[in-house]
Amino acid sequence: MEKLIKMKLLPMFKNVLGAVILMISFGAAQAQDTLQLDFRQAVEIALSKNLDYQIQSNQMEVLKRQKQSAFASHFPSANIGSSFQQQKGQQFQQIEGEIVVTNVTNEIVSSGLSLNMPIFNSGRRILDTQSSKLSYMAGEKGLERAAQQVIFDVSRRYLQVLLDGELFRIAQENLDNQKQQLEQITGFVDAGLRTLSDQYNQESEVARLESVALRAQVQLENDLWTLSEYLQLEPTVIPDLDPVDPLATTITFDGLTVNELYELAKESRSDLDQQEMLVESAQKSVKAMKAMYFPRINAFYNYNTFFTSLDDRTLREQLLKIYPQQNYGLSLQIPIFNNLQNKLEVGRRKVAYQNQILQKESLDRKVFQDVKLAYINYQAAVRNEKNTQVQVLAAEEAQKAVSERFRLGLSNFVDLSTANQQLVAAQADQAQAVYTLYFQEVLMKHALGTLNIEF
Repeated sequence: MEKLIKMKLLPMFKNVLGAVILMISFGAAQAQDTLQLDFRQAVEIALSKNLDYQIQSNQMEVLKRQKQSAFASHFPSANIGSSFQQQKGQQFQQIEGEIVVTNVTNEIVSSGLSLNMPIFNSGRRILDTQSSKLSYMAGEKGLERAAQQVIFDVSRRYLQVLLDGELFRIAQENLDNQKQQLEQITGFVDAGLRTLSDQYNQESEVARLESVALRAQVQLENDLWTLSEYLQLEPTVIPDLDPVDPLATTITFDGLTVNELYELAKESRSDLDQQEMLVESAQKSVKAMKAMYFPRINAFYNYNTFFTSLDDRTLREQLLKIYPQQNYGLSLQIPIFNNLQNKLEVGRRKVAYQNQILQKESLDRKVFQDVKLAYINYQAAVRNEKNTQVQVLAAEEAQKAVSERFRLGLSNFVDLSTANQQLVAAQADQAQAVYTLYFQEVLMKHALGTLNIEF
């Protein structure tokens, strides 16, 4: 009798323990602040916080300045200079044809304006301008790809949380159904239609399913924290995500071959465009540096004047009338030998150009591999989702038949438990397959370079 009482109390204790754990978890969740988020808002937060994206955004300002500087090189450079000095000691002055030496203090103010304009430098200015423009455009393409990567990372975590929520719902629903089943079996036992062992087995199954539901809830909370960490939310903030319809497919890739998808990726992938621009920019940079091997012609204009305290005339008169000097003309520079500095710089830029070519070839291979892998996984996800539909329908019919046979006393508890477990497993597999297919479409768009915030 004592053993029988203990067997009855054990499932009850498990139920109470499970309820306490759920209440503690619920209370901890309530202590957090909830932030309602849809996918667009999650992406916007991620873009504002993601380190790599922000670094590339800041780098765009440097590329912009470089482009502006290269364009401004087509115009004259202008400088104004001014200086003040004081001389003490012997000063030499020419007075009436004689040199007079006096010991005085001479205060001198000088100023000048200089303009310098390149006339011919073997096309270096044009090449530098084109190179910097291509670098800026490549930066824009790189920033676009970085945004797509952030969208992809958010979508992966966002969909995982939604999947966890669906699995937790299935586990909770199964738990509720089995509790109702326990009440029915208890009634059958009281009526003498079932043995007491069936009731104990069902109580054990309910306790097991409470643990399953608890694990599903913990997994959901863990993935919520993972998403929160990626979005860099405050530690006390938990996101409450708006659902998406994983069955609402807007794009299908059925009927397209891997080569066709690869051609689409070559047209759409912004990182491919970026790398092509970087190759062309590096090539023009090499040509611009080679221009330093050839003569250069510059036009110049200089205006200089000064004031001295040894002259009794006014500052204005000395600066503007007495001592101004102007000279202008052309200067020719023919490089003969500059310690191989030009050759060294040309060599560096050639290596940079060759490295960009290697990176482009590597990226081309990677894009094809990304597309092929995404295509294979997408096809597998499509077949798997269709299979799980059949699996759920069959499991539902089997569970209904076994439940009816169990009610009539024609089937045992093992058959009923097995049918219930198969149904729940089929439902979980279907949820997993549906969200996997949805994610594989996101992955395919990412591989093709067409992923956007609407995903």
